[in-house]
Formats: sequence, C-alpha cells, structure tokens
Amino acid sequence: MVTHKNLAELTDREVTFRSRPRALLVAVAALAAPAITATTATTAQAAPGTRITVGSGETLELTATTRASVLTIAAGTYRGTVVLTVAEATDLAYSDLTFPFRQALYVDADGVNEARSVPSNVRGGTVTDTKACDIALLSDGEAFNGVYVTGGATYTLTRPRIAFAGNGRCDFIGYGASVVGTGAGTTLVVDGAKIRNEGVVRTALIADASANVVVKNSHLHCADGTLPAEYVPTGDTRYMMDVPWMLGLSGNVRTTNLLGAGTRATFVTSTISSEKWGALSVDGGSYCTLTAINSTIANTGGQGYGSYAIGNVTEHFLGCTFDVGDYALIHWGARAHYGDSTEEAVAALNDSLELGLTSTELKKLPIRPTIIDAGRFMVLWYNAGSVTIDGGTQVRTGETAFMCKAVASTVTVDGSEGATINPGNGIIFQLMDTDRPSSVSVTGKPWRTETIGTYTEPTTDPVKSSTWVTTSPQTTDAKATFTEIALKGDFYNAVRGGGNANLQGQNLTLTFTTSTSPPSPRPSTERSARSPTPRARY
Repeated sequence: MVTHKNLAELTDREVTFRSRPRALLVAVAALAAPAITATTATTAQAAPGTRITVGSGETLELTATTRASVLTIAAGTYRGTVVLTVAEATDLAYSDLTFPFRQALYVDADGVNEARSVPSNVRGGTVTDTKACDIALLSDGEAFNGVYVTGGATYTLTRPRIAFAGNGRCDFIGYGASVVGTGAGTTLVVDGAKIRNEGVVRTALIADASANVVVKNSHLHCADGTLPAEYVPTGDTRYMMDVPWMLGLSGNVRTTNLLGAGTRATFVTSTISSEKWGALSVDGGSYCTLTAINSTIANTGGQGYGSYAIGNVTEHFLGCTFDVGDYALIHWGARAHYGDSTEEAVAALNDSLELGLTSTELKKLPIRPTIIDAGRFMVLWYNAGSVTIDGGTQVRTGETAFMCKAVASTVTVDGSEGATINPGNGIIFQLMDTDRPSSVSVTGKPWRTETIGTYTEPTTDPVKSSTWVTTSPQTTDAKATFTEIALKGDFYNAVRGGGNANLQGQNLTLTFTTSTSPPSPRPSTERSARSPTPRARY
C-alpha cells in the first residue's frame, strides 16, 4: 500500500496498540504494490539515508517493521519516509478463493489487534480497544482495507476521514473496502464519517455475516475507477467488478453492500451516493435489513439505483430523499417501505433493530416525508415481493412508476396523508414479459459465467390460452392497491402468456378505494387487466 500524496498535510499523532507478536514479511521484487506506509512511533528505526534495493527475482525477508529513505523494487522507486510494515496475514475465504486482506485497523472482541493491523496508516486522532476518534486513512494502493471490525466486537468510529484511490477486488466480501463490520454479535457504529473512494469495487462500507452496522451523520461517496484490461464482464460474484449491463446500467463501484444472513445496516441523517451503479445494496445476503432515516440517497453520474434488494431482505426508508439516475429500487424479492420519519416509526425501528439512538438523538430528528426522484422507474421488479408507500411520500419518475417483469409483485399506496405518484410518461404500472438476457456459462476460465446473453423479441402473434382464468385472483398475479389518492396515468398488462416468462398468463389486479383517476372508477371496486398483445416495453 502506497500512502496518499496528501498524507503529509495531516497532523501526525501517536497511536497506541496492544503488543504485537513477532511476524514475517516476504517482499518479492515482482510484487506490484509493496507494503509501504507513512511513519509512526511504532516502526523500527533505520539510520538516516538507508536505501533498500530488491532486484528482479530477488527476495527480501524482514522480521521487523523497517524504515528507509529509499526503496527500489521492480514496481518502482519510493523516496522519503518509507516504512515496510510487518503484519500477520489475514486470509479470508470467499467461495473457493482466498483473499489476503491487509487493513489499517483490525478489531476483534479483544480490541485492536496490532498484529493484523498496519498502524502506520492511521494518521491523527486517538485509537482505543473500543473506539477510534478523528483518525484519517488514505491510500493509493489497491485492495487495501481501512477498518475491519469482526468477531463479536463492539466498536465506534467517530469522525473518521477516509479517502482511497485505486481498485478494490471483490465487494461480495469487502476486499478493498474502507470500513467492514462482520460477524455474529459485532456492532459497529460510524458517526460523522467522511468517506470518498475512487476505484473499481472500492466500496465505502460493507456489513456482513449477521453484524449490526449503524451509520450516523456521515457522507459516503464512491466514484468509478478503470477496469483491469483483462477483465471480462461476468455475473460470477467471485470475479464481478461492474454492474451487469442487463439491468440497463453501467458503473463499477457501489457505495455499500450488505451480505450474509440476518445482517443489519442503518443510515441515519447521512448522505450515501455513488457515481453510477448503486448507492445502497443488499447483494449476496439473506433476510437482511437495510434502513435509511432522514438520509439522502443519490447517483451523481446520471445513472444508477438507490437500493438493490435480493434474498428476502426488508428495506425501510423513512424521511429520505432519492435523487437517482434510473431506479429507486431494483427488486429481486423483498419487502420495501417508503414513508415519513414520524417519532413513532423511528422509535419502533430504534428498538427492533437495536440502533442505540439516544432520547436526545431521537428528539432532534425532524419529521420528514420521503421524496423520490428517479430518472426512469421507481421500482423495477425481477422477483416477487412487495412495496408499501404511505405518509407524505412523493414519487416522481422520468418514465413508468412501477415496472414489473412478469413476477408476482405487490404495490400498496396509501394516499390518505398526501402520498402521490407522478410518472413522467403517464404510465403508473407496466406488467410485461421479462426481456433480461441471462448470463452464459463458460468453461476453461476462472469465472463461471459471462454476460454475453441475448434476448430475442417474439415475432409470432400471441395465442390465447384456453386454460388461463382472468376473472378470479391467481397466485401469480401482480397486484396494486391504491387508497385515498388522486391518480393520473395508465396501467398496462403486456404479458403474452406462453412467452419467456414461462406463464400461461398473468393478471394485473388493481384495487382502488376512495381514489380518483380519469376515468374515475367506483370506490372499492376491483378489476383484472390483461392485454392480448404487448403495449409497452423497454
């Protein structure tokens, strides 16, 4: 890891850790990124003017952290204060791969583990076994982690400043992320953070393996990097480094990701933004809970999603502002709620999710509605699941509000407190066959799939099913219920039946209660809409 060029501008203060056992570092000249960090009081001293040179094919073994003024290896020459830090390996498995993690701070149930840390990268502030305050972490090295909290630890990061440049490697385990909270019983609180990363899958924050991560009063932003020349787009999560193009997106870094089983991540009065791809994500997890309260979720590069939901996840958005390039939510099987940050709603989540917000913090939270501005759709469904909209939530989309790809989606909108739906193209709900091509399996390569599939539009006329029933509810129906709301727009059912959705047919069941729409349906009426031919497609 090569320290950031602006590191010298930060205040240098000593950091104290518990004792480090003896370790061994092997530095090979062919390595692309040597372990080079700025100095702290913990490093071994060398005589002024010490030079270290490792020729091609040569090996230098160090048994103690070593300092020099000049280091020359095959990767280049480094001058100034050069420190080679000896640390114990942190090898973490993901699927059949093992990633050699390196991190500035490694925290477990016993506190900061200096043997697994690179403390010379921690600039300023104070570090103890339970918290770190006002520290700064900067790195130009690839796949270097910032703070890694695991093993049932309870830890608080207050006002950290983190800026990483260079690529990460895998955001399905957090290799190269700024902050990782992982493991059953682990509670990580991040308060007042400013994290700005630039690089492929150089994620700001990862929550994994049943951990509870709470982020407050923070700003997190990630910008795209340059993909390796040898990279092949793939849906194989061991190697995936960009968003699958079949989602209608581009980009190679998302700002957050939730992983594992039962993991929780909550963002309170924070801003989470990505250049493209996505701001908030649950991908690779199951039965996780993602929550945002009085926060801003945005894409700054004109493309991307606000959140991604897969694996029976629950997502809560109370009093949030979405300013996203494409979709507020990509839905692969979840329960999502958009509403106001009322005292009762926030207090309930504070208790059920063990957020630890004090009574003072709760009182300071203003009550806000959720405002959604999405360049294309509010929700894009690829798997069955529900979306609930209530309170004063305002939905504005550039195109269709709700886009469903032939799955059993459910939308419930309660407009009794002012919620509105305003689609830019005048289409409130579009049900259609899926046109998303699948990844293609490959052999003889490290990755198992490549995103080279294609979709072929049917050219034959649809054939009416002799068995499908349109006059009664079916388990595969897409459903939308609207209560006490004024609606202006259309509803389309373009499922062909017998098409690539593997369905004989699919009903779009609409229920309106005390609602108006031109032409206005009678209150409390229900109807099923099914079109024999596609009406809209993207």
